[in-house]
Amino acid sequence: MDVAFIDDDEILRAANTQALMLAGLKVAPYGSAQAALEEIDASFAGVVVSDVRMPRIDGLELFRRLKRIDPHLPVILITGHGDIAMAVEAMREGAYDFLAKPYAGDRLLGSIRHALEKRRLVLENRELKRTAQAGGDAFPLIGADPAMERLRQTLHQLADADVDVLVEGETGSGKEVVANQLHLLSHRAQRPFVAVNCGALPETMIESELFGHEAGAFTGAAKKRVGRIAFAHGGTLFLDEIEAMSPALQVKLLRVLEAREVIPLGANEARKVDIRVVAASKIDLLDLVRTEKFREDLYYRLHVASVRIPALRERRSDVPLLFGHFLAHAAKRFRREPPLVERSVLDHLEGHDWPGNVRELMHYAERVALGLEGARPAQPAADVSHLTLPQRMDAFEADQIRAALAASQGDVQATVKELGIPRKTFYDKLHRHGIDQNAFRVGK
Repeated sequence: MDVAFIDDDEILRAANTQALMLAGLKVAPYGSAQAALEEIDASFAGVVVSDVRMPRIDGLELFRRLKRIDPHLPVILITGHGDIAMAVEAMREGAYDFLAKPYAGDRLLGSIRHALEKRRLVLENRELKRTAQAGGDAFPLIGADPAMERLRQTLHQLADADVDVLVEGETGSGKEVVANQLHLLSHRAQRPFVAVNCGALPETMIESELFGHEAGAFTGAAKKRVGRIAFAHGGTLFLDEIEAMSPALQVKLLRVLEAREVIPLGANEARKVDIRVVAASKIDLLDLVRTEKFREDLYYRLHVASVRIPALRERRSDVPLLFGHFLAHAAKRFRREPPLVERSVLDHLEGHDWPGNVRELMHYAERVALGLEGARPAQPAADVSHLTLPQRMDAFEADQIRAALAASQGDVQATVKELGIPRKTFYDKLHRHGIDQNAFRVGK
């Protein structure tokens, strides 16, 4: 329902109801305040329009009772000439608008439409907060879409099967989250979860990182190093972007998977390892097998069980749920009040395709939490009238530094470039304002 129209004058009530319905609004007419109060609650999605002069419960008393039901429910009061002082008093108490008789129909319609937009924003923000609270503080596999429910069921089925798993999904879809959930749900949960990004390590380093080395194995190897595979003993080894692994390294990994043993660089003997391997790829490995860019035997060894993570555009109904969770988490992390999300943000959530998937959505929520996207504070801005001009300038400077850090995700080089100040000056200002740059790094 768009409008609850309350007037004890039957003729005026009928005329206004008809005019509003012709304008495309859904109207519920009431002949008394009591009748309206019996049906309006905090979930009412519309606007209340009421005459002030009515028997038993007048418009001002109705407004005050509605305010106790929901302080953010828009109430528009219609007054006679002698009731204007009463309407002004109601406006001071939070009434949305008042119209003095006689009023133009367009004036009432315009006020109602603006109030409806405000009401929709309030209710949508409440829903976002509710879903955020339901999500908790961690980053679990959030989603009510059937595809996410199937994914969670699959992970529970595979968790204790102790088979190697191939996780496929687009960039930012949450492949490491899935791998970590598999680990936490398994009997290996108390042992290490070791993540290696095969695409981020230089070719000259990745073999040593994975397999380890003995002292003197190569120039610069001053002491023995335990590789990631051995370090994951008893737990889970997560190999992200496995498609980037060189053919030579693929051969060595195949031996690890088949024999469950590792030979560090410079060592003569193999060492047994008890690991579960979860590999992830953002592209179809079978396509790489067909073009001979990925070993077929390694592919089928990894493909004992596979999990596909749906792209965010394939489960659009989960976008508000995820956004609400990330927004609350970001506000807590940045030590700010969760903002009241504007219509432009809600439109973006609905219309954007999210090619960067969950990661892109999380970063967008962080920008909204910092006020860098279309949002306004839920609470009035802090009163700085008691501060001196230098104190006000300091507060403004600190906010600008925090915003730049958030935009760069804690990257110092990008932040000093954005602010146009030397690195030493930047660190001096961090110390003076008590800002922790690490708090703005994604994944902290």
